[in-house]
Amino acid sequence: MKLVQSLPDGPLDIVGDIHGEIDALKDLLLHLGYGLDGSTPGSRKLVFVGDFCDRGPNSPEVIRLVETLIKSGNAFAILGNHEINLLTCDAKDGSGWFFDSRYASDVPFYAPFNRAEDSEKDNLVQFLNTLPIVFERSDIRIVHASWEQKSIDQIRNLDTGHIKQYYDEWDQWVRDEARRTGLLERYATELEKWKVEIESEQNPPPFLHAVAEYEALQQQYNPFKVLTSGIEARTRQAFFSGNRWRFSDRLPWWNNYDHRIPVVIGHYWRLFNPRPDQPQSRYSLLFQGLDSTAWHGKRHNVFCVDYSVGARWRNRKENRCPTSRFRLAALQWPEMRLVFDSGQQVMTTNLPNI
Repeated sequence: MKLVQSLPDGPLDIVGDIHGEIDALKDLLLHLGYGLDGSTPGSRKLVFVGDFCDRGPNSPEVIRLVETLIKSGNAFAILGNHEINLLTCDAKDGSGWFFDSRYASDVPFYAPFNRAEDSEKDNLVQFLNTLPIVFERSDIRIVHASWEQKSIDQIRNLDTGHIKQYYDEWDQWVRDEARRTGLLERYATELEKWKVEIESEQNPPPFLHAVAEYEALQQQYNPFKVLTSGIEARTRQAFFSGNRWRFSDRLPWWNNYDHRIPVVIGHYWRLFNPRPDQPQSRYSLLFQGLDSTAWHGKRHNVFCVDYSVGARWRNRKENRCPTSRFRLAALQWPEMRLVFDSGQQVMTTNLPNI
């Protein structure tokens, strides 16, 4: 199987980022009419846009359930950046459920959370390695973060099952280029010197120019990063997000997307019906001025179905109702209707200009 795959004809229920929120996933499946074994009363198929894991209370069970649904023949899934991190052994914020090296630093934010048993880790990796990165059909395209044709063409004929190998090859090119210019040494020096401050919101490091330059090089060269993390540019000022200081920011690539085929994505931490007094995440500002159910982009034919369920840990930490702000959603295609894990159904707006 290839990393770019087609989808069968028929109606779809396209599910946004889950981030370990198993109860939200089960509730959403119930409202969509699916059984936990993948059974469905009609001809609809589930499609998951990736980011099954990290930050939420039960990432292992989410991944196991997604696997069960796929094996039923009624579901399909692509990889998000959090699965890429897992498959490439890149232990980042929120992944303490899998990586021992992250456990202690994740507990203050995300605990309690279920950890993967050592005996099941190989099976989780093996399953995730079967998944593609892109789905395409004559009427719909699905990718986790950005539809960038050059990157898609780079991976089109690559086989599933070798994510780490491909990633390491691209990363080695970046390292060799950075070593040649002296950037790699400056990057390593900055990381070592400021390794504590880079994850401390109250004690920020100075702007780390080598980190910014190296991460920009990684992002531009690696198609996995482009497709699952988005298109980014270096910032003038660092900002704190995802429990670390960042030196590049995500760009609204959809404003330049000029193809007629609609694209559905996750990744960007959208909020449903935010009130003026509600704080926005930095990434949800990409949708500022748009209705929270609106299609966006040059042709109004890109839709982000990530409604920030992965931030429910914040409400738990503050002893607030975890479902009050952050939701799990599915976009029903071709109806262009949203179904939330609460059962609420809402038609999307600003419909595609195709």
